[in-house]
Parts: sequence; structure tokens; C-alpha cells
Amino acid sequence: MVRPGEYYRGALAFISSLKRSRMVQSTTTSSLATAQRAAALALDLKATDVVLLDLTGVSDATDFFVIASGTSDTHVRSTAEHVMEGLKKKEGVAPHHIEGLQQGQWVLLDYVDVIVHVFHPTLREFYQLERLWSDAERIPLEREGGHP
Repeated sequence: MVRPGEYYRGALAFISSLKRSRMVQSTTTSSLATAQRAAALALDLKATDVVLLDLTGVSDATDFFVIASGTSDTHVRSTAEHVMEGLKKKEGVAPHHIEGLQQGQWVLLDYVDVIVHVFHPTLREFYQLERLWSDAERIPLEREGGHP
């Protein structure tokens, strides 16, 4: 059994190695657009407490975190799947790595410059990513069509 924190540290190490080995880096502007689209897609499926964090200058692992909560395991899975499908359709991007989709407690979608976390509320409270990355700037979110 994985102890709390090992999963997260392992995921960050993996992400960091991906970012270092990547041949072409996308610009921060396109990464921000992808992050904003991912957040809007999560909101479309009624995800709660959706937060967009700008990690540029704070972390070398990635540029943006999108953090959202589902109300159940099924809601977590369906939200993550909706984000994946929407980003593939609208942005033409697929995740480089996916963790936790089968379990539905914490799904991590790794787009290298953007990482989407969809949590079950109990795990989100336990890991407190917003607190861990409190140095990161929170970016205000807008729904599709420009409505906050």
C-alpha cells in the first residue's frame, strides 16, 4: 500500500523528468489557455471548488495546476474524462500521463505544462495542494463564453 505523500512525490518526480526531457516547450500563453479550458470543462460538469494556480517561477515541474473536486468517485472519473475529451477536441492535446482514473479518488491528468487534479473531497482536504503551493498565484476563472 502506498503511504500518503509517496504517490504525490512520485508523480512530481515523474512530471519533472518529463518536462526536462521534452524537446519542444510550449509557450506560457498557450499553457494558460489550455489550463483555462481545462478549468472551464471541469466547471461544465459541475465540478466544485475549481482553482487555477500559476506555478511559473514557483516550480520547474509544471506551469499550471487546475484543481477541482467531484462529489463522488463516479463524478471524479466523469469530470476527468470530460476534461480529457474536451481538450482533445478543442485544443488537440492528449495527456502524456494519467493516474487514478480507475479508482476515482484522485485523477491526475498530466499535460506537462498543465496538470489537472480532480479530487474526491476527502482526499483534496487531506492533501491540501492549494496550501502546499500557496506561493502560486490564483488565476480567476471564466466559464466558456466569458462568464465568471
